[in-house]
Amino acid sequence: MTSEELIRVENLKKYFPVRTGILASLRTRETQMVKAIDDISFSIPRGEIFGIVGESGSGKTTTARCVAGLIMPTAGEIRIDGRPVPARPAARPRTLRRRLQIVFQNPDLTLNPRRSILQAVARPLTLFGLADRRSRRAAAARLLEAVGLEARALDLFPAQLSGGQRQRVAIARAFACRPELVVCDEPTSALDVSVQATVLNLLATLQAQARTSYLFISHDLSVVRHVADRVVVLYLGRICEAGTTGEVFAPPWHPYTEALLSAVPSLAVTPAAREIRLEGPASNPAAPPSGCPFHPRCPRKLGPICEREVPPVTTTGEGHAIACHIPRADLLRLQTAAAAPAP
Repeated sequence: MTSEELIRVENLKKYFPVRTGILASLRTRETQMVKAIDDISFSIPRGEIFGIVGESGSGKTTTARCVAGLIMPTAGEIRIDGRPVPARPAARPRTLRRRLQIVFQNPDLTLNPRRSILQAVARPLTLFGLADRRSRRAAAARLLEAVGLEARALDLFPAQLSGGQRQRVAIARAFACRPELVVCDEPTSALDVSVQATVLNLLATLQAQARTSYLFISHDLSVVRHVADRVVVLYLGRICEAGTTGEVFAPPWHPYTEALLSAVPSLAVTPAAREIRLEGPASNPAAPPSGCPFHPRCPRKLGPICEREVPPVTTTGEGHAIACHIPRADLLRLQTAAAAPAP
């Protein structure tokens, strides 16, 4: 990993209007704002795998889409190599779009069933002037070979491939234009468990060969723990915890991170820490709770201070940040006690 910064996200916000009321078709209807992302900041150095984890509705995919230029943020700034990126996706220059690519969760929704694999993979080569009509087939074949597919697959259509093969094609297409950052939005969640490890290993190999940075989105903490160098934990569009993977996942620290990790299945036969069950679903993003957004479900809630005040962010010299009213020393003591085997 290198400290040379590629991308920086500062105070990013994305709000979606939601119309409410019985007479929702009238202009007088009330408008609420869903705060999908509410003031988050992070940076990704070159060659780093940066993970974002959280439950459904935490803002992971919205963050990915803002960074990739698929939607326009409400506020905040994204910088590439220190230079601001246009907020409007349509205003992004072609050279910038080449540098940032995305691998979606479901390849079935990103590959046109009426286009051959050659057409799918060669399109970015032609679009960004990386291959002409005569050389595009050879270039596309090399890309398929890099993701473990034979050149004969170029003449097939998506329906003739397995789910894992289709995701390999989607990865090949993303790497066709030699990107510097690839946004991986749940790239293995739609695949069989037997295929997930193969795709993850492929992504790791390509990343190491090309020195590409990844923004890796997942709800699977075991996957992120395996592949990511650093990670942020999102809840209701806000960062609960951020740091290196080792810092965030051991002990863990924040009560929300602790709850997420306790729910990860394990085949270990040794006594494990108790599972922490969160009460009820996450709060409505259109009407988030006051104070700490996690307090209605927090098993370690202190009291009224959690309901009234936004928690302070404490950061160590190594950059490990926690947004919690519970002092860091007390969090460590609580986690150590929870991890101890029952007598």
